[in-house]
Amino acid sequence: MPVTIRDVARASGVHVSTVSRTFSAPHLVNPETRTRVLSTAESLGYRPNRAARALITGRTHNLGLIVADIANPFFPPLIKAAESQARQRDYHVFVADTNEDALVEEELVQALAKQVDGVLLCSPRMSNDHIEQLRREVPLVVVNRLVEGIPAVVMDVAQGAKAAIEHLVGLGHRHVAYLAGPRGSWTNRELRRAATATARALGANLTVLGPHQPTETAGVGAAEQVLRSGATGVLTYNDLMAIGLLEGLHDRAVKVPEQLSVIGIDDIALSRLIRPKLTTVATPTAAAGRAAVDMLLQPDDDRRTTAQVTLQTELVVRDSTGPAPRRTAASRPPSATPVGSLKE
Repeated sequence: MPVTIRDVARASGVHVSTVSRTFSAPHLVNPETRTRVLSTAESLGYRPNRAARALITGRTHNLGLIVADIANPFFPPLIKAAESQARQRDYHVFVADTNEDALVEEELVQALAKQVDGVLLCSPRMSNDHIEQLRREVPLVVVNRLVEGIPAVVMDVAQGAKAAIEHLVGLGHRHVAYLAGPRGSWTNRELRRAATATARALGANLTVLGPHQPTETAGVGAAEQVLRSGATGVLTYNDLMAIGLLEGLHDRAVKVPEQLSVIGIDDIALSRLIRPKLTTVATPTAAAGRAAVDMLLQPDDDRRTTAQVTLQTELVVRDSTGPAPRRTAASRPPSATPVGSLKE
């Protein structure tokens, strides 16, 4: 005969409602009592019926987490941190990948709306209007994007871009480039805006190259474009593009950082393993995953009050940046074009 919630209550010496709260809202139960109830439930082999609980409470204790590209190394630390944080609150996380497709993104939110208590929307490509409409169907927290009136967890990539351009100019680079990411990306707009403003303030020239897909392949393909721009230092949309760019430059016998300095964004594990080790802007992806879960599980009024959490980024200087090369007319790439001619 299966063990019931009443058996657990009797064996642990508490009321049935206390056992129920221990599994449905553990943060509301005294830690000592919670430990006793959980230990008793474990020894008796009790497992709560989630379906029955959902019928009673109206909550599934499931969350949706939708990412732009699960193959991008930026996302796994965020996913793992979000899952761990949710598990501590007795929630499960369903992960879905949109492959950078705004239409798929919208369809996934609508499909999950009736099966979860809320959705974490990470680096969405949908328009603000579509995101606002979807919020009427299911509670949303957006990660890596600001949409007015919707709770969000963002990483201060603008500050990171500022630090990256300051680093390059401090090394003597007077002509820098920004290798842009997807056109619909909020992060891309922030990086471009901050990089352009910082270069202007420091008296340097900046060329925007792109947009590009945020992939290693795109970085490889952009190598010739970077060389034709005449830039001596490059900031890329993410580390994957930077790693691809390093590969493309290597294929053309361009030395990094002697002839060209490269900075990425994200500080993924690969950035420390490649040669030269990549200078990059570290983004707190794991912290963002935890903060987003905590925000989503707040009561509705509290979630609306805590409209935005901003996490700091940090420039990590490694081996892919160095002093600007001394260029003469003879050493300049023969296909170099005037500054600004490659801007989006």
